Amino acid sequence: MASETEQIRRDSPARADASDRPRRRGIRAVLSVPLAIVSTVAVTLGIAHPAEAATPQVKRHAKAKAQGSAVHRTAAVAAVAPAPAEYVVAEGDTVSGIAERFGLATAEVLAANGLGWSSLIFAGQRLALPAGAPGADAAIAPLPVAPEIARHVVVEGDTIGGIAARYGLDVASVLSANGLGPSSLIFPGEAIVLPLTDPSAVAPEPVPRSGPAPPAPAPASVEAHVVVEGETLIAIADRYGVTVAELDANNGLGGSNVILPGQSLVVRRPTPVVSVTMPLDDETRANARIVIDVGRALGVPDQGIVIALAAAAQESGLRNVHHGDLDSLGLFQQRPSQGWGAPHEVLDPVQAATAFYVGHGEPGAGGTLGLLDIPGWESLSVTQAAQAVQRSAHPDHYAKWETQARAWLSELG
Repeated sequence: MASETEQIRRDSPARADASDRPRRRGIRAVLSVPLAIVSTVAVTLGIAHPAEAATPQVKRHAKAKAQGSAVHRTAAVAAVAPAPAEYVVAEGDTVSGIAERFGLATAEVLAANGLGWSSLIFAGQRLALPAGAPGADAAIAPLPVAPEIARHVVVEGDTIGGIAARYGLDVASVLSANGLGPSSLIFPGEAIVLPLTDPSAVAPEPVPRSGPAPPAPAPASVEAHVVVEGETLIAIADRYGVTVAELDANNGLGGSNVILPGQSLVVRRPTPVVSVTMPLDDETRANARIVIDVGRALGVPDQGIVIALAAAAQESGLRNVHHGDLDSLGLFQQRPSQGWGAPHEVLDPVQAATAFYVGHGEPGAGGTLGLLDIPGWESLSVTQAAQAVQRSAHPDHYAKWETQARAWLSELG
């Protein structure tokens, strides 16, 4: 009897091994098929229970926005050159190419230099590069937003709360639709997806007015402040050196002083203007001289000529370009559809400069206002005066050309 029992024990491992072979072959088979069907096969073979075999949920992390709102991204490049504080543009360079070279997001480079997605750069221009090591999203570029998706293009002063209120939406739904969090920042030129039931319900773009445009805000740095228990608007305003009214306007509070712990507030603080320099070549020198000579012929004071030079430098780099945003053309990127004249007129530097100073046609009959038509333009800053004429989507970027424009006037004028 004992020997029979021992024999059974000696045979048991072999039998157990034989019985496990189908199961092991099943495991090897699972490992050889695509991951997408591993869970199903595993449950069928009895290797895992349904809860264990469920496909793991991948957490989505919100990424910074640029140029569109439905942002799909590609992987970052493996190696990039360290970013210097400043980069001198070479012939053929593009903002996206420069950003990719140094492992930066294109939107960061644009924002650091006060540029929009339609802005032009030119050889010899100096661009500031955002400091810090490139992150995982450094070389990521957005794809165009699908045309059927309703969206709002951010302008200076916009907040998520204000955008949501304008379209009758909940702030949380707008944040969710754009992969944003309560502390996320938005920037002028960015497209925000509007989770509307009817995309055709998007409010139309405002019609240009015949009167002067409002003065442009001063350049500002944008920060997010998360409210903690016991804080008040007055205390937050004092901390950042801004007014309660500014906090109210930037966050769409509607005059209410009620804030809650965890709430994110946008804080905009004035920043010093960083001047840019641009050496003149034959083409840009000739165009600068035209702007100066036309101004002199019209009796425009030096300040007005400086404003015109700064506007032309920002809009076209003082080049008579035959393309631009929408139907913008020429030295000042004037739009024929907005009353600045026929395409051949806005592409004539003399006529374009004249129109900047004195307008084109009758403002009340579809024409435009020029600098000299703006009441009190002499007391406005370069940015405010240029914006009153140009009505740019990026109104706070003319000031950086003021120092250079004065130097051009001194040299050529």
